Amino acid sequence: MKKFIFAVSLLLLAGSASQAQENFYQGRTVKLIIGSTTGGGYDLWARLLAQYLGRHIPGKPDIIVQNMPGAGSLVAANYVYNVAKPDGLTLGAVLPAIYFDQLVGRSEVQFDWAKFGWVGSPEQNDILHFVRSDTPYRNAEDLRNAKEPQRCGSSGTGTTGHYVPRLLEETLAIKTRIVGGYQGGSEIDLAIERGEVHCWSPLIATFFGREPYIGWLKKGFVRVLIQTGRKRDPRLPDVLTIYELMEQYKTPEAGKRLAKVVLTAATLGRPIVTTPGLPAERLKTLREAYARTLADAELLAETRKRRWDVSPLTGEELEALAKEVVTQPPQVIERMKWVMGRD
Repeated sequence: MKKFIFAVSLLLLAGSASQAQENFYQGRTVKLIIGSTTGGGYDLWARLLAQYLGRHIPGKPDIIVQNMPGAGSLVAANYVYNVAKPDGLTLGAVLPAIYFDQLVGRSEVQFDWAKFGWVGSPEQNDILHFVRSDTPYRNAEDLRNAKEPQRCGSSGTGTTGHYVPRLLEETLAIKTRIVGGYQGGSEIDLAIERGEVHCWSPLIATFFGREPYIGWLKKGFVRVLIQTGRKRDPRLPDVLTIYELMEQYKTPEAGKRLAKVVLTAATLGRPIVTTPGLPAERLKTLREAYARTLADAELLAETRKRRWDVSPLTGEELEALAKEVVTQPPQVIERMKWVMGRD
């Protein structure tokens, strides 16, 4: 009898908590801050989620999006962490590699990566490195032996356009001239078409999931030279991984360890965060709503239409990875400073 009463009490408490969240969100608006410009992969994923997330939060609040680009999404991350109220009405879609800036002690960082409220991520990624096909580079060996370094676009130190070329130099002795100042991926795309830069390192999911890359690949406008996964992506069976190349070129163990720390950023995918200090029950509500959103039949149909992969990470999994990745020994942090251009 006591067990029955206890079970009923738990159900009543759960129902009461759910009702409380519904009462809180009903008639309200949730703002999703996107830390990149419009048209890029992070922006497109966040906007798709915003279309469906509200229907899965108790009380069905409206979801509006606001782009807040700058410094590889540092501006947006700082806003969510410090300015937004910890009430569950502000979410952030930030670039996952900005924890690099925290590791190397950049003064612009005004957050603790491990203390965000982690909601979820729709995918886990790897990265590729491509060049325009009209360049003389055919493989990693050509990049290593080039008289003139490749010229690659970047929108900030926490973006793949910056840290992948730096990692390639540190681990494979591939020189790169990084051209910064672009607001986001769409601007880098235009720069590549104009010939201002001739290489970039986007996520594999982005490359195979949207234009102009799909068209570029079909036309032979670009050539993929390196990928970062442990295994070759089935769509890139002839492209060597960075791990194969590190074995080929006998990269020291310190370099291999650095690669693991750096490339964890891609594993985090396209994370959605919220403010620190959010009540546990409300964070739980957002995580559950996010999980239901990624199982929504209409959303999944749209991802298939767009050729996007869905391989989610839960908020709990993201939180564990975030805590792990910002705890590094001094020697790794020193090499991270090189990757971040703080040598």
